[in-house]
Amino acid sequence: MFTIGCHLSTTKGYAAMGRQALAIGANTFQFFSRNPRGGKAKAMDEKDVKQFLELAGANGIEIILAHAPYTLNACSADGGIREFAISTMEDDLRRMEYTPGNFYNFHPGSHVGQGVEAGVDYIAAMLNQLLKPEQTTVVLLETMAGKGSEIGRTFDELKLILDKVELKDKMGICMDTCHVYDAGYDIVNDLDGVLEEFDRIIGLDKLKAIHINDSKNPFESHKDRHEKIGDGTIGIAAMERIINHSALRQLPFFLETPNEIEGYEKEIRILKELRK
Repeated sequence: MFTIGCHLSTTKGYAAMGRQALAIGANTFQFFSRNPRGGKAKAMDEKDVKQFLELAGANGIEIILAHAPYTLNACSADGGIREFAISTMEDDLRRMEYTPGNFYNFHPGSHVGQGVEAGVDYIAAMLNQLLKPEQTTVVLLETMAGKGSEIGRTFDELKLILDKVELKDKMGICMDTCHVYDAGYDIVNDLDGVLEEFDRIIGLDKLKAIHINDSKNPFESHKDRHEKIGDGTIGIAAMERIINHSALRQLPFFLETPNEIEGYEKEIRILKELRK
């Protein structure tokens, strides 16, 4: 099965997101766990959750992905910002258990001059504090483009975090095609080589989801600006290879391209046509 979806607004709740996904030809979706700039999340509506779970079960929505707010920086030099990250993720993971068995994705953060080692230690400490044996949610570290002092620009940096996490079965990786290309992994000309490197360093069993985005910037630019599918420097031919690759095709793909809902519907249709 080709599991494909896009980023949707949580404004109207889980059931509304599920219906909107189905209406545009998707069978999964991503959403922000709360305002992407941070702040308090809306109270959970158990009736809405029940309606969504029934809708998902009846229509083959097997997995969804929550995205942490961009302001979550577990490795900041500022203790207050780190505490915000911990309290936010703790609340998010509690809320995720209303829809069990899904994914929660976050940007590892920026060490802001402290160095990668210190940043990795902070991130791993947060995860070791928050992850619970009984949780059903898998937490995903996202591959990053490498702007500024971002951690996660290389597979090795992500591996450093994973190695320090105690409950390893609760962890995985979300690969963003725009980010890895901007970071210097040539998924256009050497997709096999990139995936072989990922497997050698982290292990393909840890790759749980794909953010399928084109890039506005050239290879190894270390920037992070998504482009619509086929309109960027990665291109449509590379996208076709990515969604059909034997190591990736069973994973869920999530669009985060600069689109309104009609644009996402068009891109989902294009990707379905490219699927072999």
